[in-house]
Amino acid sequence: MIYTKKNILKGAIIYSIGDAIATLLLHDFSIIRFLGMALIGATIYAFEIPNVFIWIDKKTQHLQGLKKTLTKTTLAVLYFNPLWIARHLFFIKLFSQNYHDINLRLIEIAWWSFLVNIPISFVANYIIQNKIKLENRFLASAIFSGLMAIYYAFSETLFG
Repeated sequence: MIYTKKNILKGAIIYSIGDAIATLLLHDFSIIRFLGMALIGATIYAFEIPNVFIWIDKKTQHLQGLKKTLTKTTLAVLYFNPLWIARHLFFIKLFSQNYHDINLRLIEIAWWSFLVNIPISFVANYIIQNKIKLENRFLASAIFSGLMAIYYAFSETLFG
């Protein structure tokens, strides 16, 4: 298990900035949400994501070629599943202080967001898992997730 100062800093900065861009585009910026997403990026995401990537490497180390590539990519896509997205949306609602919007509808929004996003997520996770060194994957994933934070923020508008 790893949890480094570098990942804490990267997670705090990238997740909060990605979400801040989304909130600015939606005219909904909040310093509480910004700080909350920085906290989640620095704690849960900075711990969880690099360790999942290590687990993916360990689970696929015996594989080779196309099977290894597709398995690593698929495992990463499945990790960022509708429940992961719903949890992210929960954090958004929590730190936006929109408590009345924290309900099972987040799962439906997350499911549609996941389905529509599969082609983009598959390509991004293919690159992250197969073309980027393990020590740089959290940064690459955080940047992609920062971009996706913009998409997730609009997901409720698109799929809600």
